[in-house]
Amino acid sequence: MPTESTAQPPVVGAAELLAKCSAVDSRGALLETLIEGVVFRPTRPVPHDDGHLTEVARTNWDVLSTPIVQVHLTTTLPGRVRGWGLHQRSTDRLFVVSGLVTIVVFDGRIGSPTEGRINTFTVSERNPGLLLIAPNLYHGWKNIGTTEASIINMPEHLYDHQAPDALDLPWDSEAARRIIPWTW
Repeated sequence: MPTESTAQPPVVGAAELLAKCSAVDSRGALLETLIEGVVFRPTRPVPHDDGHLTEVARTNWDVLSTPIVQVHLTTTLPGRVRGWGLHQRSTDRLFVVSGLVTIVVFDGRIGSPTEGRINTFTVSERNPGLLLIAPNLYHGWKNIGTTEASIINMPEHLYDHQAPDALDLPWDSEAARRIIPWTW
């Protein structure tokens, strides 16, 4: 019970205020429990005399259990949403090169130990990391920044132009609102 000396004066809207929760612990590790098949490997920009260098992927990183067979770059305009996507066979390996992006992953796999869980990642060149998303997980992102965002993907399988391993659920559809408990 607060004493008179420590009690805060009432403020308009006090009943609507929410306590802030940290996304990381005191060592910087993510507090969020990750969906089975989702891995986030933080990286960091290393400054040098001419700018900085950030490692995107290395073959000796434990998270890269399969070889990189293709690399592609996609961009997303400010305020735009790319989602929902799902791959049945391939793992996506995403790295935000520029821009400020919120990436969301939803586990809709029936019987999965993390069924129904959502993970969110806010990534940029200032908060870089390699995000691995296993097959059969819905995922998408929104560019929450003010400039075009650039995202590298290094899927574990080559893109098959004749039979793409890509299923889409439009983010603004009634079906998406019913299936995925997340709104952009």
